[in-house]
Amino acid sequence: MNELRGEKCGIVGIYGKGLPVSRLAFFSLFALQHRGQEASGIATSDGKKLRSHKGAGLVAQVYKERDILNLRGHIGIGHNRYSTSGGGALDHAQPVLNPEHSFALAHNGNLPSVKALQKFLSLNKALQKNRMDSELVADAINFYIEKGDKIEEAVRKIFPLITGAFSLVMMDKNNLVAVRDEYGMRPLVLGTVRTGRKKGYVVASETCALQTIGAKFVREINPGEMVLINEKGLKSTTLAKANPKHDIFEYVYFSRPDSILDGKLIYNVRKNFGKELAREYGIKVDAIVPVPDTATPVALGYSEVSGIPIEMALVKNRYVHRTFIEPDQKSRENSVALKLIPLEEALKGKSIVVIDDSIVRGTTSRGIVRTLFKAGAREVHFLVSSPPVRFPDFYGIDTPDQKDLIASNKTVEQIRKFLGATSLHYLSLEGLIKSIGLPKSHLSTSFFTGEYSIDLKERKNEVNYDVPKE
Repeated sequence: MNELRGEKCGIVGIYGKGLPVSRLAFFSLFALQHRGQEASGIATSDGKKLRSHKGAGLVAQVYKERDILNLRGHIGIGHNRYSTSGGGALDHAQPVLNPEHSFALAHNGNLPSVKALQKFLSLNKALQKNRMDSELVADAINFYIEKGDKIEEAVRKIFPLITGAFSLVMMDKNNLVAVRDEYGMRPLVLGTVRTGRKKGYVVASETCALQTIGAKFVREINPGEMVLINEKGLKSTTLAKANPKHDIFEYVYFSRPDSILDGKLIYNVRKNFGKELAREYGIKVDAIVPVPDTATPVALGYSEVSGIPIEMALVKNRYVHRTFIEPDQKSRENSVALKLIPLEEALKGKSIVVIDDSIVRGTTSRGIVRTLFKAGAREVHFLVSSPPVRFPDFYGIDTPDQKDLIASNKTVEQIRKFLGATSLHYLSLEGLIKSIGLPKSHLSTSFFTGEYSIDLKERKNEVNYDVPKE
C-alpha cells in the first residue's frame, strides 16, 4: 500500500501453565510484525506479580534472550505498535500497566471518541493528563479492579463506554481476557497450543501468528464477545449483540496473505481482486508488473484471467523499515528507489500493467510510474485493487488529512495525469465486495463511501462529502 501508515497494531495473549509463554509471545509478535513496526512489548504473570519489557523498533531488536528469560509466568500478552501520533516510538507503548503492576492491557484499533471514558474517569477523580485511548480504557477498567471487582466484571461495566474499533487482550495475576467490539472491525482469533504434555490457549490478531508457534486455530472471537481464560478453563460471555462490519482494508492490505479472516484465506481474496480487475479492465499489454508484496496475488489473478505473463520487474528491498534517522530532501526524493528497484531488461520497450493495492496521496504511485518509464517501459497502465480512497479513517489507520487524499480532490482522469500513467483503473466497490465473498452489510467501506459504521460523535464534522463523483 502506498503512503498509508497503520495503527492497526498486532496483539497476542497466551495462557498455559508449563508453557514457555514469553517465548511463544515473542514469536507470535514476530509473525505480526507487519501490523506494527515502531515499538513492541510483552507483559507476563507467574500468579504473583506482573513483569514487562518494552522497546522501540522491530521485534527482533526489542528483545534479547535475557528479556525473554526474565518474563516468567504462565500468562502473557504482547503488542506491536504502529503509532499515528507524534512523539517518540516508546511514548504510549503497550501493554499498558497500572501503577501497581497488577493489571495490563493491549489494544488493537482506535476510538474516535473518548468523551464517555474521560467523563467517567473525571467523575471518579481518576482522570490523568495526556492519556491516549488505550490508556483511558485501561484506567477505567483498573478503577473497578481497585474497587475489588473481578477483571471480567470490570470489563463488563466499562464496555458500554468504549466507542470505536477495538480488539483487546488483558491480564491480571491469574486471568487472561480477550474482548472484541460488537462490529468485529479489528480481527481477533482463538487457538490452542501444546508443548509436550502442556497445553494452553492463544489469542492473536491473525491466524498467521498461530501457525508460527504451532498452535491450532479454533475459531474467531465473535464480535461483542468476551473470553475469560484461567485455571478453570475458557468461559465465553456475550457483551453486545454482534453487528459485523469488518474493516475492508484487512483484505486489501493489512492482513498477511497466509491469514484466514472470516473463513476467507487472504491470498485467495487478493487473487480474486486480480480476476475482477481483468474482467473490468482487460487490456493488451506485454506484461503485468506487481508492486510487491501485497499486489503479487492480485497480479496472479489478473494473469490467470487475461493470459498475460507476469514480470517481477520491481524488486523490493526487504530490509527497508521505518527508521529513526530522518531522511534529507534528496533521500525523500529517492524514496521509491530506496524501496523498489526496476529491472530494466524486463521492462525495456514493453507495454505493461502495473498493479498496486491502493493510491492514497499519490506521490509514491507517481514515483513508481516515473521509475518504470525511466527504466524503458513504453506504456504504463496503472491498475488498483481497491476503489479510490476519498474519506479519512477513524478506526485505527493513520490516513492523512482528507484534503491530502488525492481522490478526495481529483477525478480519476486528473489522478492519471498527476501520476503520468498511460491509463488508470480502480477496482469497483462491487468487484471488491464480490471478490471478498461477504455481504456488503458485513463490511466497513468508509474509506470509499464515507459511510461510517461506528458513530464518529464529535468528529463527524471532520468529514467532507464534497468529493469528485465518477
